[in-house]
Amino acid sequence: MDQLFKIDEKTCINCYACVRVCPVKAIEVTAEKNYAVILPDRCIGCGSCLNICPVSAINYRSSKEEVKELIKSNHKVAAIVAPSISGEFVDITDYRKFVEMIRTLGFEYVCEVTFGVDLVAREYKKLLENFKGKYFISANCPVVVSLVEKYHPELVNNLAPIASPMIATAKVMHKHYGNDTKVVYIGPCIQNKEEIKRYNDEAKIDAVLTFTELRELFSEFNIKEAKVEYSEFDEPIGYKGSIYPISNGLLQCVDIDEHLLTGNIINASGRSNVLDAIKQFESHTETISRHFNAFYCQGCLMGPGTSKGGQKFIRRTMVVNYANKRLKSFNQKKWEESIANHEGNGFNAVFIANDQRLSTPPEDKIQEVLKVIGKANMGKDSGCEACGYSSCRDFAVAVSSGFAHTDMCLNFTLKNRYEYIKTLRATNDKLAKTQEMLRESEKKAREEQDIAHEASETITTMLKKLPSAVVLADKKLKIMQSNQSFIDLLGDDAVEINDIIPGLVGADLKSLLPYNIYNLFSYVIQNNEDIHNKDIHYKDSLYNISVFIIRKGSVVGAVIRDMYAPEVRKEEVIKRVTDVIDKNLAMVQKIGFLLGEGASETEQMLNSIIKSYKDGDKG
Repeated sequence: MDQLFKIDEKTCINCYACVRVCPVKAIEVTAEKNYAVILPDRCIGCGSCLNICPVSAINYRSSKEEVKELIKSNHKVAAIVAPSISGEFVDITDYRKFVEMIRTLGFEYVCEVTFGVDLVAREYKKLLENFKGKYFISANCPVVVSLVEKYHPELVNNLAPIASPMIATAKVMHKHYGNDTKVVYIGPCIQNKEEIKRYNDEAKIDAVLTFTELRELFSEFNIKEAKVEYSEFDEPIGYKGSIYPISNGLLQCVDIDEHLLTGNIINASGRSNVLDAIKQFESHTETISRHFNAFYCQGCLMGPGTSKGGQKFIRRTMVVNYANKRLKSFNQKKWEESIANHEGNGFNAVFIANDQRLSTPPEDKIQEVLKVIGKANMGKDSGCEACGYSSCRDFAVAVSSGFAHTDMCLNFTLKNRYEYIKTLRATNDKLAKTQEMLRESEKKAREEQDIAHEASETITTMLKKLPSAVVLADKKLKIMQSNQSFIDLLGDDAVEINDIIPGLVGADLKSLLPYNIYNLFSYVIQNNEDIHNKDIHYKDSLYNISVFIIRKGSVVGAVIRDMYAPEVRKEEVIKRVTDVIDKNLAMVQKIGFLLGEGASETEQMLNSIIKSYKDGDKG
């Protein structure tokens, strides 16, 4: 993991807790992803998200493997330990035990950063007492430095141009133990992992371990207090720098005046206080007319690299008790000699603006988002802050810039859910009614199906009883249904096939009928035009064929009558004589109309012909 903090997409539950606590909104939440994403360029490394995440989905870049490789190398490795270690390891009875535990990991030297604090504090005293009309913000907290560089770039020149105690101690290590000595810083702050990238050469630090990582290494190598002897920190030893973890500890190290009436410096510690302090320093510097000593994590007691569940005031007490214990046997003369030896090293620092502020989107886009979430009429600074933004307008800006989406608005989400529930209820009611109608439809369908089945059986029976040949075929002219008369018409081969495949279902008409008959079927199916009473000679017989469309483009039917069959011959003669009578009657009616004469005699004559034919046939 290259970036300092990263969110595990598989673990993240999209609860937006990290977004709410992030002071600079460096966490992106988009509708396309079901997890949040930390934007490294915007992140200031405060670790607020790490501590707030309810499912531990946020991790930071580990340095354990890097440190183990350094220890295995041929170089001497020095561990420089932040003075807040006394507040972290409240479970260890004597500080000399955790010094030896660190040595047991393989460090050649174990030194306190308190000496670096003493050096840096003296530089601050010089800067603040030599006031030339410019007010400064302390640059000891790397989170504060990053906050100013990225989100208050106009204040970069107001950052005190002094390196942090960690960097000052690294310079001391290289001077005291040699430039080839590798340095590992152990402390409560995760942003220190980024801070060390600013420095090289005599100020270089090779790796940063958090207190949490240190505990993990102790566990990995089974290093426990009961298994080690006492060991003292290596020189140089610090003085009052031991109280540095408390927010005003740096000032008290060198007695910088912080009295309310006579002093000109304000202490600001903790997330909210620091954010407000920087904003007010930027907008009202001349009104406040004070320097700011700022620490994001309430001093260095509660940094994100410390063990979770730590209690601030117990840690504070442990730091003060440790400092008092050390001072009882403190060798002031030796300390002064060490200060004199290292004070001229130069502890200047340079800070560079890295503006990460969002450009304000067009006003119409902001208003569009406010309208969508139902906050178009809200005041500029109004809002419930449940989304993590200080106002509805700030949230709308983030949505317009692509860093957030509307579902993060609690009111909008609740309203949508209410509407969804309301719609769901209505849908459920409709569904219930539809189900009832469906049951009724199914009941009717079953009844109709039974009727249709009955009708089908009736029709099939009728087809079998009809003397005329009947056949139904699909669009490929494959037989769908046929009666016995049709099978008999085709001959003995068809009768044998019928024994195996009743009704010749699936048989191809082309293989069963002569071309002149099959062609009639093809014509009808292709042209959707019926053919009525077509007389065709086939096998010494005369057949009258009617082919007609049953279902356009898909089903065709035919009725084939053998004109030489006695019952068909008699029926056909009667039908054709009737047709003649009908035609002649129509003609006589027209003539009668024209000549004024009746047509009854002609009708009676023709009817008598039909009757005599019928009587003759009976005889």
